[in-house]
Parts: sequence; structure tokens; C-alpha cells
Amino acid sequence: MGVQAINARNQFRGKVKEIIRGDVVSEVDVETPAGIVTSVITTRSVDELGLKPGSTVIALVKSTEVMIATLV
Repeated sequence: MGVQAINARNQFRGKVKEIIRGDVVSEVDVETPAGIVTSVITTRSVDELGLKPGSTVIALVKSTEVMIATLV
């Protein structure tokens, strides 16, 4: 199955750098040209997607709020 179209504008193609597995959830670090994007997903999803270091993926970022801070 492939994705033909999706309406998420913030998409980052990259490779899985590291997976920190937990019993229920896992952290997936994706190395992209913009930097590292980390996702927390269920460990079951990690297994069903067949994720492993080196897998090519697209990180889709959806946010309803963006905060801005100034630097001192």
C-alpha cells in the first residue's frame, strides 16, 4: 500500500536513525535534511511498519499550535 496524496504540508523525508523501544510506546528518531525529527508512536506501530535503523520514511508533522520565544 502506498500514499498517493496527503494534506499535511510539513513533510520531512529521511531515514530512521534510532529506535528506543518501550513496552507500549517507542521513540523513533528520523534524520532529515532539516535535522532530527523525533516521533513517539506505539511499539506495535513500529513493528507493523517494519521500522528499523536505515528505513526510509516520511515524517508528517501536524500541529494546531506554534509557540514563538525570543532569545536573550
